[in-house]
Amino acid sequence: MPGFTWRKEKSPVMPRARKYPLELLDRATRLVFESGRPVAAVARDLGIPAETLRLHVRRVEADEGMRKELLSSDEREEIKALRRENHELRRANEILKAASVFFAGELDPHRPR
Repeated sequence: MPGFTWRKEKSPVMPRARKYPLELLDRATRLVFESGRPVAAVARDLGIPAETLRLHVRRVEADEGMRKELLSSDEREEIKALRRENHELRRANEILKAASVFFAGELDPHRPR
């Protein structure tokens, strides 16, 4: 589509509303664990898309330590915060490098630029 761009930044006004309440997803996840039925069957019974329920089941499994290969929500949040901090530190480092070059030129006017 011409003129259409994806927005990378999140809206500072209001987060997007959840299409399915967490209570429903939690109940469906409990049904998957307790009944042993496939995710697709439980999702179909409750009128939820199977992929939505599958992703929620995986997230719950990761948070409860049932799947060690997946990151928990806390670990994902920590990684996000560390990446943000890393980005800010790199930016500050670039500013300091530019400032040191500028001030070195001011202190030694005979130095080639």
